[in-house]
Amino acid sequence: MTTPDLAAAEAAIETAEAVIAKAIARLTELGGPDQNQVFAYDLAHGGAAVATARAMLEYGTKGDTEAALTCGFAADAVHDLATKLIGRHELWGVDADALASTDGFVGEYRDPSFVASLAKTPGALHLPDDMDMVRDAFGSFADDVIAPHAEHVHRTNGDVPEEIISGMAELGAFGLSVPAEYGGYSEGGPDEYLGMVVATEELSKASLGIGGSLITRPEILTRALVKGGTEEQKSQWLPKLATAEVMPAVAVTEPDYGSDVAGLKVTATPAKGPEGQPGYVINGVKTWCTFGARADVLSLLARTDPDKTAGHRGLSLFIVPKPRGDGHGFVLEQDPVTIDGVDRKGKMEGRPIDTIGYRGMHSYEIALDEWWVPADNLVGGEDGMGKGFYLQMAGFENGRLQTAARALGVMQAAYDSAVEYAENRKVFGENIMEYELTQAKLGRMAMLIQASRQFSYAVARLMGEGKGQMEASMVKAYVCKAAEWVTREAMQIHGGFGYAEEYEVSRLFVDARVLSIFEGADETLCLKVIARRMVA
Repeated sequence: MTTPDLAAAEAAIETAEAVIAKAIARLTELGGPDQNQVFAYDLAHGGAAVATARAMLEYGTKGDTEAALTCGFAADAVHDLATKLIGRHELWGVDADALASTDGFVGEYRDPSFVASLAKTPGALHLPDDMDMVRDAFGSFADDVIAPHAEHVHRTNGDVPEEIISGMAELGAFGLSVPAEYGGYSEGGPDEYLGMVVATEELSKASLGIGGSLITRPEILTRALVKGGTEEQKSQWLPKLATAEVMPAVAVTEPDYGSDVAGLKVTATPAKGPEGQPGYVINGVKTWCTFGARADVLSLLARTDPDKTAGHRGLSLFIVPKPRGDGHGFVLEQDPVTIDGVDRKGKMEGRPIDTIGYRGMHSYEIALDEWWVPADNLVGGEDGMGKGFYLQMAGFENGRLQTAARALGVMQAAYDSAVEYAENRKVFGENIMEYELTQAKLGRMAMLIQASRQFSYAVARLMGEGKGQMEASMVKAYVCKAAEWVTREAMQIHGGFGYAEEYEVSRLFVDARVLSIFEGADETLCLKVIARRMVA
């Protein structure tokens, strides 16, 4: 077996980083991402892969297997960058031989025999003891409670079983980011986000739809409240979020506005309600509101400034209480109230959106007609007026890191399934694990998964220090694309059975496809966030 050479890996990464730096300067010179979208998109993904390789270097010092995975992944990342440069050196602002010094390293550690040797060596995680305890607790719950429901919910498009919600609440899953003084488990510090990543991966291994994703919506609202909620709002809502007494859904996207949040049309208009109580009536349509039926409240972004030229500065964030609705569509009505002297009855109607995967929580198009909300539910109170966009983004940045953790769980489950199948399936008289091509696929899976995991850990620690906003977007972009490849190849290793619904790998494949779409569509994330911050 080829001996790992971490010094060579670091040298190759440094060369790749120099290429990225020159490309950023070139993109700036050409006018930025909006005028050069293909270049900016490729640069964002190339930069994310190189940043992932950088995050692996420390991991590589922890043992021979770890060093081998690090060298293999670094070679893979540099090779991927090289493919983006072919025929485009001038556009990228680099010489044609900018990566020539890495050829020997890339050739050695992308050699098929080396990659194949990593097929069954996924590597240890090297977590602190307290994080290993988190992993064990959530892993056991996922195996014992979530996994038995995963296939049934997916095949029948069923609802998240209530025993999963209550069980996760008992584990403290919904209080991981709620400060301790409000009944949660967050005490700050560098590992604050790490526990969320570890827990989310374990839950997502059992199911993306009814496991890992259950944490996301409470997490997003929690972060928004911690960032800008009033003391009264924090005291009222955070303890309920921590215990799942209140389960939220996020209502941001609209039929005509997805990633372009600044153009949102749903309005929140001041209106006095019962006994002259100040409040707002909300009108308009939200879409892709996941968990909208089961949710007790919507975390809803609405336009409070009727002047559309105000853009995102005209948006405010509301906590919108609602009754629980039916998982397959609902119509809800408020009790009749007098609003501005007129008797009205608010209405909320949810239409389910059928999807190829990511089932259990259900997504909805939700129409709100004169739905009244007390002024106390404007996040931040009067000081929060017009700041909803920023509060929402504070929640989404952590949501991106968590989505990377969800992708990790899906990838790991796909890899485990592929290894088990390959060791038991015979073709032409041999287990398919004996074939070099199968081993090389599994070896690359092992490298991608461990590199994605270590980058996620690194970003979690950065965010624990109040940093890492761009890196959270980078890890989301890289890991979610990697999950598509890993689940596809795991499915391919299963052959025809991979296409059969009786094997869970088909669920993992369709679930993985959503990861590059939600929590920031890949293209928008790369162009509007990563590339823009690179040139800033």
